[in-house]
Amino acid sequence: MIATPSPPVRSAVVLAGGLGTRLRSAVPDLPKPMAPVAGVPFLARLMAHWMGQGIDHFVLSVGYRHEAISGYFGRSWRGARIDYAVENTPLGTGGALTLAVAGLDPQQRFLLLNGDTYFDVDLTALSQFAQAHDADWCFSLFRFQEEGRYMGMDLKSDGRIRALVAGTNGPRLANGGVYLVHPRALAAVEQGRAASLENDLFPAFLGHGQVFSGLECPGRFIDIGVPADYQRAAEVLPPFTPEGNDHD
Repeated sequence: MIATPSPPVRSAVVLAGGLGTRLRSAVPDLPKPMAPVAGVPFLARLMAHWMGQGIDHFVLSVGYRHEAISGYFGRSWRGARIDYAVENTPLGTGGALTLAVAGLDPQQRFLLLNGDTYFDVDLTALSQFAQAHDADWCFSLFRFQEEGRYMGMDLKSDGRIRALVAGTNGPRLANGGVYLVHPRALAAVEQGRAASLENDLFPAFLGHGQVFSGLECPGRFIDIGVPADYQRAAEVLPPFTPEGNDHD
């Protein structure tokens, strides 16, 4: 019997509400995702990359100085629909996510992105891997050696994630901050309750038997959360092509 192909992933949630305290010395007056890279906000470069792989709807989860984000992108940008989920008080990555998914199709996987991280992941490959494992969460993974910065993964040979290992020393596989998520994974979580996705929800979901899978991806990766990496972002990110009218 031939498996039915998964429908294309069209929607992405971007977690863009953090305070960005580590980057404040380099970008003192903007939310971290709006930090300019060669004159263009990091978030614009991130969204343009994923639009090139078929994403045409973004839900931007925003908080700190969110007017700078909504004022730039509006409700439509380069043909993509833009919605906003605003944290009036900080909810952490987990609480922000539960607000952001409220209007999405409950039967279709969506892309989840960190607003300060770029990872050149093949969306088709990630989608096929998620479908093959019937994954609740499909993680993109990269190899790292930097001590203690990234969440490590205890991965079985078939790609199933057994455990998340915070602060692990390298070299090993780590969470690249690009996920495919099935909405059923969040069905039992109270909407808007403050929680950390990494420290609270992920361990609880694993403990309750949700399927976590992980695909190692060879693409370029950068997290601009610290000034040193932000300064080299222009060397890592793909070229950005200006358009005559970004806002429709």
